[in-house]
Amino acid sequence: MYRSRYKREGAGEDRTISALAFAQVRGRDSLISTVSPAQAVEVQVNDPIDIELLGRLVHAERLRRGRLSLRAAAEQAEVPFNTLARVEKGDLPDLANFRRIVHWLGLPPERFFQPPRIRTENTPELIAHHLARDPNLTDAAAEKIAGLVRELYTSLVGKQQPIRVHLRASATFKPEASRKLSSLLQQLQQKLESMPRAEH
Repeated sequence: MYRSRYKREGAGEDRTISALAFAQVRGRDSLISTVSPAQAVEVQVNDPIDIELLGRLVHAERLRRGRLSLRAAAEQAEVPFNTLARVEKGDLPDLANFRRIVHWLGLPPERFFQPPRIRTENTPELIAHHLARDPNLTDAAAEKIAGLVRELYTSLVGKQQPIRVHLRASATFKPEASRKLSSLLQQLQQKLESMPRAEH
């Protein structure tokens, strides 16, 4: 059991932490990271926080507390050093260590568990949403692919009613979205192959 030699800083509903800010850019969560404690971005405790950002929040809190080393931060949070190091790299800790880390951040655990959001979208919008969150694509590339998908979908569906899809927003493809994208891309390839080649 790691015992902290440090006193916790202020608590209360109005307490803020130096962390990360969210900016919605074409549906993508953009990260505004802290450069120094003086320039740190503050996030209200009441704001919902994605559990995937836990590692980044830990890093930002270390900066806020005077650029603490990982070892010193782990001692304060009363978790093993290796656990905190893995968390900063994006891994999720076990429940016991998660609760200790969140307590050290000054955030209630329930802030990391939001109720599922039900999205009702037609297929091109669903695919565009996931393309926009793909870290392997630039914004321009994601929009270009989404535009091709919309155009092909519209030409093939005609006047049929759009498909209603219920899907929780996620940073990775769900099986249904993956199948639909695969089908549309196959149709896109077939259409491109059937088009006459331009003569040079």
